[in-house]
This record gives sequence, structure tokens and C-alpha cells, in this order.
Amino acid sequence: MDKTKDTLNTTIEKAKLGNQIAFSTLLDTFWNDVYGFQLIRTRNENDAEDITIQTFSKAFDKIDTYDDNYEFKTWLITISKNLHVDLIRKRKRNIFENSGDSSSDAIKRVLDDAPSPEDQLIREQDLATLLYYIKKLKPHYQKVINLRYFNEMSYADIALELNEPLNNVKVKLLRAKKLLAEVIQNKK
Repeated sequence: MDKTKDTLNTTIEKAKLGNQIAFSTLLDTFWNDVYGFQLIRTRNENDAEDITIQTFSKAFDKIDTYDDNYEFKTWLITISKNLHVDLIRKRKRNIFENSGDSSSDAIKRVLDDAPSPEDQLIREQDLATLLYYIKKLKPHYQKVINLRYFNEMSYADIALELNEPLNNVKVKLLRAKKLLAEVIQNKK
């Protein structure tokens, strides 16, 4: 994508209207900037990738709040920086809470990839009810959830199946889980 201000603003406006191609364009354009920023901060490829995915997910969920008086890249980097700070705080809190255990146990708990609140809510549903809620999502979100959780496909396999970049699949799955959790919560 041409990073000229007019083209970028047009793409952002399309994204605000829910255009999936615009979201993909923004993701492809700024992925390396955000990922590179996080890689330098975290010095860990997995953390950098996770935070980058969360950054785009949060940015796309809150794109209506973007103020075009600021650079879009700066807005993304700010979101990313805040997510990294939150991660550090969470890890420190977990270490302090578990300081009575041996240090290796505390470290294992911090590194444990515990289910998110959305994952926990989804797991608590019985299968028939869960399928009912999944059908409330847009078809592209239904498909990515089905491929990941019912067909148990890896991110890479889903990317091949959907003929989409791996990063798009990760963000789409994260958004699908959030939307599904919202649907479930609103039905209770």
C-alpha cells in the first residue's frame, strides 16, 4: 500500500465502515513496524508476535476512536506499548503472588499460556449451545473458529486453507473469539 496521507486516510475510513480489505491492508502495511517495535522491546519473538496480534485486534475494535490529527503508525505503536506494559505488570504481579513457591514454579506460572477470559467463557458452553452462538457470527468468523477448534487446524494450515497471510488469520481468530464471547455474554 502506498503510505501517502490521502490513501492512508481513505483506507482508515473504509476500515471504520467495517471493510475487511481495508483492515487487511492496514495490517499488511503496519505489521512489520509494530512487530519490529515489540521485538526490540521484548527481545522475544513469541511475545512480540502475541502483542502485535493483540495490538491490531484492539486497534481494529477501537478504530472509531482514531484521531487523524495523529499518525496512524504512532497510534498503533502507543497501543502496542501499553499492551507490553500491561503484560509486564501482569507477569510481575504473578511472580509476587507466587513468591512463596520455589522460583522455578513461579516462572512456569508466568510463562503459562493461561486461557483468556474469552477462551474460558467459550469452554464453559455445551456444544449445541456453542454451535448456536457461533452461527450468530459473520461467516468468515464462523469459518476460522470451525477450522481452529473443530478441525483442530494450525494457524499455518488455516492460512493455507483460506489463502490468507498467517498474521491475518491470527488477528481474525482473535477477533472471532472476542465477538463470540460477547454474543455468549449478551445471551445470558
